[in-house]
Amino acid sequence: MSKKLKWILVIVIGLLLALFGYAAAGPYLAVNGIRNLVANDQYGELWRFVDFERLRENVRPQLQERIARGILGHVGQGQTGKTVSDVTALIAKPAIDAMVSPQGIATLLTGSALARELTGKVGADGKAHAVDPLEGAQTRFESTSLFTATVANAEGKPVVFEFHRDGLSWKLAGLRLPE
Repeated sequence: MSKKLKWILVIVIGLLLALFGYAAAGPYLAVNGIRNLVANDQYGELWRFVDFERLRENVRPQLQERIARGILGHVGQGQTGKTVSDVTALIAKPAIDAMVSPQGIATLLTGSALARELTGKVGADGKAHAVDPLEGAQTRFESTSLFTATVANAEGKPVVFEFHRDGLSWKLAGLRLPE
């Protein structure tokens, strides 16, 4: 093998390793990007790391099912499924739109829904820092295109943030709410 061919092979292997490393680090970069944007009150930039449309589609059936269970629990099983479904969709749409918005994601991540303590930590500078509910999250790749970060909500039940890969970028596109 010629010296020139060896260098080309080394460069190609190096580029492939760098590409693989970037792809593997992608979800961690997305989590960190969301943290930084929320910490700096730059909610309008969350679109870079959150696929709001896919997230709405993911949360909608979970929220509608909870609302339907609540309605049926209060009015009984005598109501028709169509009526409950219509009422559920009517109630759920504004809630989903508020929850899956830059401000809603920021509210979720600043600790009001997930924090075990609502006060921030005090740093060495004497200033209170925002609670980071993703700190200490259990993370794992469920597949080559799905990465999850699991944290406990205020009641200790798991909330799973799903990051999906699109090419080399990763975005928050799913949320598994606790039962």
